[in-house]
Amino acid sequence: MKKLFIALTLFVSVAFKAAADEGMWLPLLLGQQVYNDMVKKGLKLSKDQLYNVNKASLKDAIVIFGGGCTGEVVSNQGMIFTNHHCGYGVIAGASTMEHNYLKDGFYAKNMGEEIPGGSLSVQFLVRIDDVTKEVMDSLKGLSGQERVSRQNAVLASINRRLSDTANAIETRISPLFKGNQFLAFVYQTYRDVRLVGAPPEALGKFGGDTDNWEWPRHTADFAIFRVYATKDGKPARYSTANVPLKPKWSLPVSLKGVKDGDFAMVWGYPGGTNRYESSYGIKLATDINNPTLVQLRDMRLKYMFEEMKKDPAIKLQLADSYAGIANYWKFYEGESKQLIKYDVYGQKTKTEAAFNKWAATKPEYQNIFRDVDAAYAAWRPYAMHRVYITEGVLGSPLLAFASSLQGLNNTMVKAGVSSADIKKAVDAATASRKNFIASHNRTSDRNIIAAVMQQYYTNVPRDQQPLGLYDAIKSEYGSLDKTSTYEKYADEIFKNTMLLDDRKWNDFVRNPDATVLQQDLAYNLASAYMINYQSKYLPRYQQFQTANNEWGRLYLKGIMEMDPAKAKMMYPDATFTMRVSYGKVASYNPRDAVRYDYVTTMKGMLDKYKPGDYEYDLPATFLAKARAKDFGQYKDAARNDLVTCFITTNDITGGNSGSPVINGNGELIGLAFDGNYEALSHKLAFDKDLNRTINVDIRFVLWCVDKLGGATNIIKELNIRK
Repeated sequence: MKKLFIALTLFVSVAFKAAADEGMWLPLLLGQQVYNDMVKKGLKLSKDQLYNVNKASLKDAIVIFGGGCTGEVVSNQGMIFTNHHCGYGVIAGASTMEHNYLKDGFYAKNMGEEIPGGSLSVQFLVRIDDVTKEVMDSLKGLSGQERVSRQNAVLASINRRLSDTANAIETRISPLFKGNQFLAFVYQTYRDVRLVGAPPEALGKFGGDTDNWEWPRHTADFAIFRVYATKDGKPARYSTANVPLKPKWSLPVSLKGVKDGDFAMVWGYPGGTNRYESSYGIKLATDINNPTLVQLRDMRLKYMFEEMKKDPAIKLQLADSYAGIANYWKFYEGESKQLIKYDVYGQKTKTEAAFNKWAATKPEYQNIFRDVDAAYAAWRPYAMHRVYITEGVLGSPLLAFASSLQGLNNTMVKAGVSSADIKKAVDAATASRKNFIASHNRTSDRNIIAAVMQQYYTNVPRDQQPLGLYDAIKSEYGSLDKTSTYEKYADEIFKNTMLLDDRKWNDFVRNPDATVLQQDLAYNLASAYMINYQSKYLPRYQQFQTANNEWGRLYLKGIMEMDPAKAKMMYPDATFTMRVSYGKVASYNPRDAVRYDYVTTMKGMLDKYKPGDYEYDLPATFLAKARAKDFGQYKDAARNDLVTCFITTNDITGGNSGSPVINGNGELIGLAFDGNYEALSHKLAFDKDLNRTINVDIRFVLWCVDKLGGATNIIKELNIRK
């Protein structure tokens, strides 16, 4: 095991480019060959300027934004740029019908006008420690669930040791290469983050779902925030006494523009990839998981959109939830198409056949794919059921909230439980209910529940369904083949559940009774689905996951031994840990006789404009400025127009939203916000020819802030380089 640890450290530290611009590299272990290749392609910064623990470096300007995106510090007063869709929840939450910042946009003209971000936080990376040896030494001789349990305990212990709650220091160990290497990422969290500016939604989401994951793109996908701290620079909760954070590093902003072939880096926190997945996993995704998810999300979006079109208040209420559902609805639809189109399954089987031939005489590896086959054969019959739970039952806001009350029920029925414990559980449920009610739309959710019940009955094998549930529905509400049956049942739920009735809920709070909760129609329905799944099928899924993780670890270990040269070309899957990818600005040919340019312009945006359209409408003030070509210093001289977006070959995935696109001089040239449809297989397989990252040009961002928003105070705060 010690030999493996040394080999892993070596191959990561001396790794060179895998293929084209593939690779999400760890800045701590950025090997000399990778760095040399970056320099060859246009990087002008030293390695110490990129990552250094003992002094300020570029990594200090990159933050985890809100727990799921990336942001970057762009001023010496803690200003942060990220994507509009990353700040969407805060913008929507701060909006009212009287002050609809989501619809109209918002720019603080001074710090006093900045809007508190509520629970929003950002995390700065302090350092990365390699703890592989400590973890591996504790796991010697273990496998399966015993290894998993021991690993979890060891990681938790190290995390506690390296954390410091008093100073908002949190450590999270990330297993890399499917558990063959372990790095501890140490973060400092700042919880006073305020909204500084955002464009109107018509710009921040221009093109809507139609343009999502597509190029050409013309979306002003940006938002501006500021981090605050105590006067001595320490993290603190929101307070009027806090002052803007003085960062260790901030990115200068370039107005020089881009041209085809220019070097580009993307720094950030890619959320997750699984590029070492087996052929079995690819087939499960394309056959069952992805199509079922897409179908259920499509249904949910349909009913939500019907209500959002009717009333601006409902649109505001559902906007954040709708955006999140829609984003990955289209992603998984595209992922399946690309995986099938390029026969990723076939490519994987060839690789696995070669591995099996090599492993035939090696006891540690010779049975890996026999075990993989058995694990998938055991789980595959239940895979659709799990998607129906996660995307169907829990896709209904009411049923999701009802399911969350299982803990309350368990507390109330527990023998010897104190009244104080019951009150604590009830109070927590009441607080959760308040948040649920604020974002809940009854009509769309009622339709979702009716559709989920019917689709579950039709598509999930009958012998896996909750015992007696559908017989009871049939006897009370009618034929199970009729949509009206499920609509009647859903109507009855919404009419009678105490979860949506303040008077009934308050009566329950005054006299908590498990029987009353259990007899509630919404809780009863959610429990029927969840208890059935949790008792019979969740254990099967957990067994499947344990087996899958075990084979994955051994498979990668074997691959490295089988082909040391290939090992040097490997990089760890994304794990929402800091990575750097590098590539270039580049046009591409998505199909025969079609060529996509590397930039889009204001002319193209105006060409897409459709008055009154849900996705392509534009504000009157924007139209006036754009048509007057009042672009000032932000105009692209070569195009004689304002460049809106550009594309690069960088390797990114979800979590990179808001990541800075940086030129060879370390200057900000854009914000990454999307990938292209032709390469949506990127979580499972990188396409070296078609992969493109879609970025909003920083000049478009600043034009919106300056010329459209009139926020010259923001422009003056930046370190602009022309």
